[in-house]
Amino acid sequence: MKFSLKLDGKNIEVEIRGLAEQANGSALVRCGDTLVLATCVMSKQDREDLGFFPLFVEYQEKYYAAGKIKGPRYIKRESRPSDEAVCNSRLIDRCIRPRFPKGLTKEIQVIATVLSWDGENDPDLLSLIACSIALSISDIPWDGPLGAVRVCRKNDKFILNPFYEERKDTDMNIVFVGLCDNKEFLINMIEGSFQQIGEKAVCQAYDFAEKHIKKIIEFQNDIKKKLGKEKIICQPGAKDPDLEKEIKRFLGDKFEKAFFQKDKIKREEQLDNLTKELSLFIEDKYEDIDKLKYALSFLDREADRLVHENVIKYNKRVDARKLDEIRKISSEVGLVPRAHGSGLFSRGQTKSLSILTLGGPGDQQLIEGMEIVGDKRFMHHYNFPPYSAGEVKPLRGPGRREIGHGILAEKALLPLLPDSEEFPYTIRIVSEIVSSNGSTSMASVSGCSLALMDAGVPIKDLVTGIAIGLIKNEETGEYKLLTDIQGPEDHHGDMDFKVAGTRQGITVIQMDVKINGINRKIIEEALNRAKKARIEILDVIEKTISKPRAELSPYAPRIFTIQINPSKIGELIGPGGKVINKIIDETGAEIDIQDSGLVFVTSETEEAAKKAVALIKNITREVKVGEVFQGKVKRILEFGAFVEIIPGQEGLIHISKLSDKRVRKVEDVVKIGDMVSVKVISIDEQGRINLSLLNK
Repeated sequence: MKFSLKLDGKNIEVEIRGLAEQANGSALVRCGDTLVLATCVMSKQDREDLGFFPLFVEYQEKYYAAGKIKGPRYIKRESRPSDEAVCNSRLIDRCIRPRFPKGLTKEIQVIATVLSWDGENDPDLLSLIACSIALSISDIPWDGPLGAVRVCRKNDKFILNPFYEERKDTDMNIVFVGLCDNKEFLINMIEGSFQQIGEKAVCQAYDFAEKHIKKIIEFQNDIKKKLGKEKIICQPGAKDPDLEKEIKRFLGDKFEKAFFQKDKIKREEQLDNLTKELSLFIEDKYEDIDKLKYALSFLDREADRLVHENVIKYNKRVDARKLDEIRKISSEVGLVPRAHGSGLFSRGQTKSLSILTLGGPGDQQLIEGMEIVGDKRFMHHYNFPPYSAGEVKPLRGPGRREIGHGILAEKALLPLLPDSEEFPYTIRIVSEIVSSNGSTSMASVSGCSLALMDAGVPIKDLVTGIAIGLIKNEETGEYKLLTDIQGPEDHHGDMDFKVAGTRQGITVIQMDVKINGINRKIIEEALNRAKKARIEILDVIEKTISKPRAELSPYAPRIFTIQINPSKIGELIGPGGKVINKIIDETGAEIDIQDSGLVFVTSETEEAAKKAVALIKNITREVKVGEVFQGKVKRILEFGAFVEIIPGQEGLIHISKLSDKRVRKVEDVVKIGDMVSVKVISIDEQGRINLSLLNK
């Protein structure tokens, strides 16, 4: 069956057919010529004792979707997903995960495959809507549907789901994902990047998006009513009130005392000891593995209850801070001596060491994906080594979390970076999370900001970030916001609302929830709370460094730029790269040439760079009539002599211009190898240079 929705002039088409007939649910969703297939499958067996909900979400880019054959010469199959694909997988995951029932222990896999891409309509939100439809009509227990839109703003006018071209020169690019819960409209995911905009503008974008999201939800509900399967009932585990009472008697107030303290290490040690004591107690008394499993899961639920109850009733946080209080902040620059720039940002027991390296244009990352093809001159890589959390784990490549946090901080900093014309360097920052107790992604934003200024990169302002949490009583609706959430408040809380920006405004937002969602009032309060915290952090770190250093690090490469006539590019490169390679060999400099004729010379020493620049200028110099040169005779023909006046460029002295008197043979006046003084007397339409011999 086919369904269609007109949304602000664009047509979204949904087709439900037996294409993936063995999946629990599937949907084909199309906008323009962008087509996505979403499927969902639930395992038949339970996976208990995992400690987490086994949901796997994949967003797959296919080169064939864009009519491309990509990859290295010997491998043409798609392999590792691009960073953008990873971020899209995470976006879908964060939206759909809270809508599954608690206690579900069957594995669920959701896959969105981009089958066709038209270069105009973005497949990411189309994929999210397709996943929502596939889950809604399947028999998998999932409480949907979800609606999603992208909002951009240009010249103070909002644009809904803009084409790629329409996103250029906009000051806002934000995605809202929402749902209707008992007729109340709620938002359960926000992600956006901005050009230092105010909090009010974000709320206006929300108002603009709301009616469109509701249309998408209503559209999906109609499909669900017509084609939806009966949902499999997820039976919550039976409660054991007698065992719970026994556990509470055994623990007394020891669990709460261990849980509510400032120091993370002490907290975890005491909680670990209590868990071991409880395990021994249950094992000795019952010799029943199911009783032990129940007891351990009850501890996690008890921690959740304590966090909510203490915040809602007593305004009491785990580490005794006020609800709007930020942990102790400190900052430092220049910690890594040979780095081109470095910054250490600490917030409580969360510490991010950001290390910056500068390179030439040739160090830019080449991106060749389904959607994006080009160069990337600013990169932020986030690392979360196991020691940062006091754990022992094998070191492997970056996971989805590392990639996602890296891109988030990258987006937060991009609006403040200088243009390549002003600062032609490639910039790479690596944030090493050396200690973690919540909100490491926002700590890395601050660390990167410090490193940029320490390196002398002329950024417009310092950037910092904060995470705002939420504790809500779903039964009464009562809630409290928490500024600067740490580990337990993130794990047991209901929201992670990250906001980064400057004093002037917001540059990035990322929000997800564990409850049904949040309303406009909470969004507005969280934004204002984040602004207050952002200013407080900036007040502190500005005491460390408030503006970029005047000079680059002595260990940073030096870049010089030269504008040459594009017609001279071939002369600079030479046959088979002979000329340019000779300059590189002589100076050790790196040379990058753009089609516009802009040449970048990068070298570790200023002296080598200047030498290369001088050689390039000589080769590409524009000769003018009337100029005098000291040149070398390179060739002799019957009608004249060719003289190299600058490297790689020759002019002709006609036999009539060798002397005031009649010359019978060219060799009577000059010979090959002679150094002679010549004057440019004319340049013809084809660029051929005519010379006359001086001192004849």
